[in-house]
Amino acid sequence: MAAKIKNQKAWFFVMPVVLLVAFNAVIPLMTVVNYSVQETFGNNLFFWQGIGWFEQVLNSERFQSSLGRQIVFTSIILAIEIPLGIAIALAMPRKGVGVSVCLVLMALPLLIPWNVVGSMWNIFALPEIGLLGKALNSLGFDYNFTRQPLSAWFTVILMDVWHWTSLVVLLAYAGLCSIPDAYYQAARIDGASRWAIFRFIQLPKMKRVLTIAVLLRFMDSFMIYTEPFVLTGGGPGNTTTFLSIDLVKTALGQFDLGPAAAMSLIYFLIVLLVSWVFYTLMMKDEVE
Repeated sequence: MAAKIKNQKAWFFVMPVVLLVAFNAVIPLMTVVNYSVQETFGNNLFFWQGIGWFEQVLNSERFQSSLGRQIVFTSIILAIEIPLGIAIALAMPRKGVGVSVCLVLMALPLLIPWNVVGSMWNIFALPEIGLLGKALNSLGFDYNFTRQPLSAWFTVILMDVWHWTSLVVLLAYAGLCSIPDAYYQAARIDGASRWAIFRFIQLPKMKRVLTIAVLLRFMDSFMIYTEPFVLTGGGPGNTTTFLSIDLVKTALGQFDLGPAAAMSLIYFLIVLLVSWVFYTLMMKDEVE
């Protein structure tokens, strides 16, 4: 039997992508690794540092505080946006003109650039002239996100919920629309309640899209930078200085390239590890 001849021409199409990924990801990553294990005093003079920067970062109270704030923020975001997105998707119509209207309205926040979102909410939440700030203060609340830590946290969380819940809604809605009508017909015949339909039909069928939604929202919220930086600048004090903001301050503000490189690698490994854990736990019962 003649040996099968493999067509290698596909590599001509793949190689540009491989080179682009190598240029945009692998080479910068190797540069960061290089800085994380060496010390430099300029003039391209490098001295071996080993794991010293990693030990310094991990033992730093500043890093631990930033990481703690980041974990709390991400946990709150996931706890709000995932259930809220599912609830909105369940309430959206499945037929008629309302479908297009709802989808367009849901997509609008996602089309706004991140820096513009921060600027919008900065003006919107100003305590004296902003619509949100003025309204809360007129209702008797003592609100000033530029001076009060609790108000700053409230504003950053509200901004992120407004901006990114739409992503969860669109993914959940796509999962709901993919469920065949036969499941609902069988449920009606059996007299299943609305909760039973959601628990045993809709939620299991949305498992894949919800896995994607949780992973995307975790990675996005854990690496958030532009919106809170434009809105609060990490303040008041260090109240909203999340890990990404602290990393930029270390790298660009202080120009400590060694600690910044070590911190960025630790940051990357945390995101990678937690994403893998999320995916494994959510897909462990999946039958291929």
